[in-house]
Formats: sequence, structure tokens, C-alpha cells
Amino acid sequence: MATQNINGLAGWVAFLTSADIPVLKQTARELDVLRQDANMLSARNVADAIAADPMLTAKLLRYLQQHKRRSQTREVVQVEQALLMLGVEAFYTKVPASPHVQEAMQGQTGALVELLHVVHRSHRASEFARDWAIRLNDMHYEEVRIAALLHDLSEMLLWCYVPQDMLKIRALQQQDKTLRSRAVQEQVLGFNLSELQKMLVKEWDLPQLLLDLMDDTNAAKPRVRNVTLAVNLARHSANGWSDAALPDDYRDLGALLRIPPAEAMGLVAPEEGNACELGTPH
Repeated sequence: MATQNINGLAGWVAFLTSADIPVLKQTARELDVLRQDANMLSARNVADAIAADPMLTAKLLRYLQQHKRRSQTREVVQVEQALLMLGVEAFYTKVPASPHVQEAMQGQTGALVELLHVVHRSHRASEFARDWAIRLNDMHYEEVRIAALLHDLSEMLLWCYVPQDMLKIRALQQQDKTLRSRAVQEQVLGFNLSELQKMLVKEWDLPQLLLDLMDDTNAAKPRVRNVTLAVNLARHSANGWSDAALPDDYRDLGALLRIPPAEAMGLVAPEEGNACELGTPH
């Protein structure tokens, strides 16, 4: 993908606003299977296929916001709602599940593996956030799930478009564990991913609720704290269940759910065998 002439934060926001975001090949396969079976083709089943793919989720929400009707007065955050508003057949033609990540990143095997790790981590965060929201009797738990799923969207997109820069950032951090992510990103990219994320979702005019839920500075709010904790736990557990940051995560989760830290650990510890597991690229 030709990105050599993109400069600075504003340049990247402009590029990603119009870019044809790649999606996971496995998602495209699942959507093709549904389209070929009239008995299975429904907004619910298509939404389920999209659920684990943050890039296609973002692509759908971006399209809907860019083509919002004047009569639309309600913000749409949930994927199934978006599909019902757009129409399932229209989704297939107007928001196609292409290009595929694996094809777009051909020849960048190392970066592709790193991207798939981030996608896997984001999916786990979304599952954590959804489960905790249900425990907290949040009737709109799907909004929380999507916010966690898209929390690190800017990182995924740059793995797709500037894999060599992202590999350089990772290498610098591995060489010096004391380096802050923000500082390394600014050194290599000229901006940090958090800045890109905030400007991107605003430029895409994504629902304000989603922006609020993804903004860690609102962490005093229970729903935002849910998202932040889910993202942190997914990130730390990806390093292995002996990661030094996990005890703090259990303590914070216990405070959120009003249970002892040991009980909070028990909610996620049984998944230990799958914490770092990542399937081979599809």
C-alpha cells in the first residue's frame, strides 16, 4: 500500500478516512457462507460474523456515519442495528469484506503476526468487557463490547499500512523496556497512537457514546472503567499469566465488580491456557 507520501498526524487522519480498510480473511469466508444460504442470512448472523473483526466493525460504522440520513436522529453503535438500518444486502455491496489483511500485507509475515496478536487481544478485551457489563446489569453491554474491540484500532491500522515503522517501534521497546510507548511512537511516527485514535474517530464522526467509552480520561465512569480494565487485562495477560501487572488488574476489577481480588482473578484465570494462544494466519 502506497503510504510514502503521507506526513504527520493530519495526513494520516485524512488517508485513513478514505482508505479501504482491510478485513480478516476468515471474516470474509464466514460472510460468504452466510450469503450463499438464504436460511442463514440474517442481520443477527451477519453481526455475529463481524463481531470478532475490529476492522470490519469500524469499516461498517464509518460507512454508516458517512452516509447518515438527515432523518436519522439516533446514534447507531451496535453492529446489528447498523445492519438493520443499512440492510443486509446493501451491506454486502457497499461495505464489502475486502481487501483481506493477509493479502494486503503479503510479504510482511512478521508484521502480520503482530497485527493478528493485536486483533486477538482486542477480541479478548471485548469479551471481558461484555461479560463484566452483563454482571453489572448493563442492558447495553454490546456498546461496551464494541468500545473495547475498537480501543486499539489505530494500532491495527498502522500495522497494516506502515508495518516497518511498527516493527521498528516494537524493536526499540524490546531493546529498552523502560521506554514509554508514547515516546517511542512519537520518535518513529511523529505522533502517538492515542492522538491518532482520538482524531480518527472524531473525523469519522463515530457516535459520541463510543468516543466517550474509548476515552481513558473518562475512567471515573463505571462503563469507561470497564473498557479500560478489559483492554489492560487483555494486554497484560497476552504476556503470560505471570505478568507483574496482573495483580493490580485483579484488584481494579474486584473494585469494579465489588468482589475480592481473588474472586476477580478466578473469573479470568481459568482461561489461562488460551491467554497467549493465537491461531495460524487464515
